[in-house]
Amino acid sequence: MSSIKDFAHPSVVDLTEEERVYSKITWRLIPLLFMCYVVAYLDRVNVGFAKLQMLRNLGFSETVYGLGAGIFFVGYFVFEVPSNIILHKVGARVWIARVMISWAVISAATMVVTTPTMFYLVRFLLGVAEAGLFPGVILYLTYWYPSARRSKMIALFMTGIPVAGVIGGPVSGWIMHTMDGRNGWAAWQWLFLIEAIPSIVMAIAVLACLQDRVSDAKWLTDDERKRIARDIAHDQAQAQSHKLRDGFTNPHMWMMCGIYFFFAVGLYGVGFFLPTLIKNSGAIDPLVVGLLSMLPYAAATIAMILVSRSSDARRERRWHITLPAWLGALSWVVAVEFSHNLIVAMIALTVVTCCVIVTISQFWCLPTAVLSGAAAAAGIAVVNSLGNLSGFLGPFFIGWISDKTHSTDIGLYLMAASIFIGGVLVLFVKKQLVNR
Repeated sequence: MSSIKDFAHPSVVDLTEEERVYSKITWRLIPLLFMCYVVAYLDRVNVGFAKLQMLRNLGFSETVYGLGAGIFFVGYFVFEVPSNIILHKVGARVWIARVMISWAVISAATMVVTTPTMFYLVRFLLGVAEAGLFPGVILYLTYWYPSARRSKMIALFMTGIPVAGVIGGPVSGWIMHTMDGRNGWAAWQWLFLIEAIPSIVMAIAVLACLQDRVSDAKWLTDDERKRIARDIAHDQAQAQSHKLRDGFTNPHMWMMCGIYFFFAVGLYGVGFFLPTLIKNSGAIDPLVVGLLSMLPYAAATIAMILVSRSSDARRERRWHITLPAWLGALSWVVAVEFSHNLIVAMIALTVVTCCVIVTISQFWCLPTAVLSGAAAAAGIAVVNSLGNLSGFLGPFFIGWISDKTHSTDIGLYLMAASIFIGGVLVLFVKKQLVNR
C-alpha cells in the first residue's frame, strides 16, 4: 500500500505545482493584456457611437460612414504581417507600447475630421497604427502557454471585446448625452478625445510591467522557468510548421484565412452597427442606447469563458466553433425579422453577440495549434490581416445597401450567411490537427 502512495503522491504534487505556476503567469500577464485590448477595441469601434451624431453634423452619407469604418482594415491588412514579424524579433514590450501610443494619437485626431477624405485618411492610419496588437498578443501567448491551456487564455484576453462594450457603451452614451457643445465641440469630438486617453495610460503600463520571454521573468523561479520551457518545447514539437516561410505556404493557413474572413463579417457587424440597430428598434436617447448595448456584451463575456473551459476540458475545438456560428447566423435572421420589437430584437442581438464573440475566440485555437515560432508570427498575422479584410467589405457594403434601399436588412442577412458558411468550413479542418 505504501508503494502505491509513493507512486501517486509525486504526480499529485506535480499537478498542483503545474497549476500554481500557470496561475501565477495568468495573474501577471492576462489582466494587463486584457486591458490593452479593451482600450484598443474601444478606439476601433467607438465610431459606431459617434455615427449617431457625426453623420448629421458633417453631412456624411451611410456609404461614406461604411467606407470610413471599413477602410481601417485596409491599413490593418497592409501592415499586419510586418508588424508581427517585428514583434517576434524585437519583443512584445516595446512593440505593443508603440502600437498603443500610435493609435491613441490617431484616434484622438478623428475629432478634427471635417470631410470624407479626412475621415478615410484618419481611419486608414488608425488601422496602420493598430496593426500587430491582436496577432502579436496571440503569438505572445504561445511563448507562455502550451496549446492545451491556450483556449482559456485566448478567451480571457478576448473578453476585452465584450468588456469594451460593457464599459464603452454606457461611457460613450454618457459622453454623447452630456458633452455636446462643451468648449464649442460636438459630443462626437469629445468621444474620440476622451476615449483615446486610456490607451496612453496602458502603453506606460506595458513598458513598466511586461516581459518579452519566460527567460526574462524574474518573478518566476529557475524551476518554474524550466517547467514552462519544457512544456512549450514539447508543444512546439507537435506543431506542423516552424520556419518563417511556412507561415505563408502552409495550406492549412489559407483555409484559416477563409474561415476567419467569414467570421469577422459578423464580428464587425456587431461592433460597428449594434448602436444603430438598437436605436432603430426604438431606443432614441444616446444614453439609453449605450446602456442597452452593454447587455449583449455582458452576456458574451460569460459565454466566452464558459465555452473556453468546455473546449479545453474536452480537447475539442471544431464543434465549439461551428455550433455557436450556426446559432449566431439564425439569431441575425431573428434580429432582422423583429427589428422593430425592442425586446425581441435585444434578445436576438444578445445571442448574436455571444455567438459571434465565442466563435472568434475559439477560432484562434486553430492556427496556434498548427504553427509555432517564426511560422506562427507570420501565419497568425496573415490569417488576421486577410480575414479582417471582411471588416472593410462588410461595413462598406452595408452602408451602400442602406443608402440604396433605406434599410440594413440585406446587409444583416449577408452577415448571417457569412457566419453560417464559416461554421461549415471549420468542419473541413482535420480534428487531429487542432483537437489537442
